[in-house]
Amino acid sequence: MRCLKKKMSQVFSLTQRYKRTLQAMAAGVFLIYMTLVLYQNVYGYSSGSNGQELQYGTADPAAVEPENVIAKRDNSVNSVNGNSHVINSVSGAVQRPSSPASYPTRFDKAYYDYQNGQLSVTGTPKPPTTELDDLLISVKTTKGYHDTRLEMIIKTWYQLAKEQTWFFTDTNDQHYQKLTNGHMVNTNCSQGHFRKALCCKMGKEYEFFLDSAKRWWCHFDDDNYVNVPRLVRLLDEYSPTQDWYLGKPSISSPLEIFLDNTKSSAEVNKKVTFWFATGGAGFCISRALALKMLPIASSGKFMAIGDKIRFPDDVTMGFIIEHILNVPLTVVDAFHSHLEPMEFIRPETFHDQVSFSYARMKNEWNVVKVDGFDLKTDPKRIYSLHCHLYPFFSICPKTIKRR
Repeated sequence: MRCLKKKMSQVFSLTQRYKRTLQAMAAGVFLIYMTLVLYQNVYGYSSGSNGQELQYGTADPAAVEPENVIAKRDNSVNSVNGNSHVINSVSGAVQRPSSPASYPTRFDKAYYDYQNGQLSVTGTPKPPTTELDDLLISVKTTKGYHDTRLEMIIKTWYQLAKEQTWFFTDTNDQHYQKLTNGHMVNTNCSQGHFRKALCCKMGKEYEFFLDSAKRWWCHFDDDNYVNVPRLVRLLDEYSPTQDWYLGKPSISSPLEIFLDNTKSSAEVNKKVTFWFATGGAGFCISRALALKMLPIASSGKFMAIGDKIRFPDDVTMGFIIEHILNVPLTVVDAFHSHLEPMEFIRPETFHDQVSFSYARMKNEWNVVKVDGFDLKTDPKRIYSLHCHLYPFFSICPKTIKRR
């Protein structure tokens, strides 16, 4: 009997030890589970067995659309005339919402960081960084302005973007072809400043950009001065894989036109309202938007649309982008044309501006007010402006080399 009690006591003691062991194991499993849950929440890993699935529900990077991973900037929203506008927290420029690209491009890989063959996913990846070589800058000119306007550009801001800048003209010019290292493009369009010639050249600029591998296309006229570093900084605030139409209108309200030559009788005399960026100040278009324009504006179709609406190149561009594609113009006040008074741009803000212009109106020059060369030498003030911004250029007099 005493032996039986002893054996029973041993069994009971063994059961208690097993019970305590099982409890300790259960507590350990629970701690491991909670650690894994917390790790997943903090670092974004899914519960997949291979540890490679994205938190967006797919392990295939090509299937993740850019809008899912592009970091959202800290923007505030205002309502202007019933439309939603976004105030950019960096530049202060008014932005209206854009449509993300719906197709993959070679830039999508910039959103992913491959390490040891696996995807490293972060919570707020940034858009690709824009550099000067990501730009194609096109300048529209004509034979009659080669020796006046083109010469000034080549001596000033062109020197900051030699490889990225191309001149679209209407004649062969071996002298300037040599000065620009082969960057003169003869469009074979008509000479002159009328609608067909302007739309012809703009269509050639657009198609030239499509054939390039550049992320951004920026158009300027030959009476523009372009502050190249500021332009690059501006574009760095936007993603080229989204639809962006950047510029500034020259009118205070949207343009209204009537379409009177459409096929449908119901469309005759239909009023169309849209904004457009004036070409005289310059504008920029992302590659995503340029590709979306492809079936509408390529292969000579740009010029055909200009003929249809009977408006020049910059208006035709706005018609295609705002009206047909429903992508709104993003207004950037740092673009300037000769249609606004240049004297009101304060010298202390010159570094913040993207483009300047000039014009002779009623026997007076509409130019920036800047010290430098005398008025007889530099009536358009382009050389003086350039030396104000970049005083160490060899063309700048020693009195201007103040920094």
